[in-house]
Amino acid sequence: MIAIASDHGGYHLKEHLKAYLAARGITCEDFGTGGTDSCDYPLFAAPAARAVAGGRCEKGIVICTTGIGMSIAANKVRGVRCALCGDALSAEMTRRHNDANMLAIGAGMVGPFAAERIVDAFLNTQFEGGRHSRRVEQVMALEEG
Repeated sequence: MIAIASDHGGYHLKEHLKAYLAARGITCEDFGTGGTDSCDYPLFAAPAARAVAGGRCEKGIVICTTGIGMSIAANKVRGVRCALCGDALSAEMTRRHNDANMLAIGAGMVGPFAAERIVDAFLNTQFEGGRHSRRVEQVMALEEG
């Protein structure tokens, strides 16, 4: 199960990606928003991030106009490694080297078809482990102070 959330600026892309993923047999849990009325992105990023951090969802996708606000909010949740990606190679590499468990996309930065490629790369790439495991552990230790 994939957690998915957006604010008003990412609503249309969120709906597009939900349909795209459903057509491929991938189930999403939608954490909102439910429309294009102005709203506050942390209210939607946080529950999606908690679902990923808690294991309820395998990975997460958060979307706003730039992807910046949603990525910042998601990364405030312990256990989340959310990467803002604007291309498929970045999405692939953040999975390979950073074991990112959440993806942020800027709906005003990439179109729906590019977003599909980014999501595919993110969901289909495995973490390489090895020397990267040590680095991910160091990053996660920062949460402990």
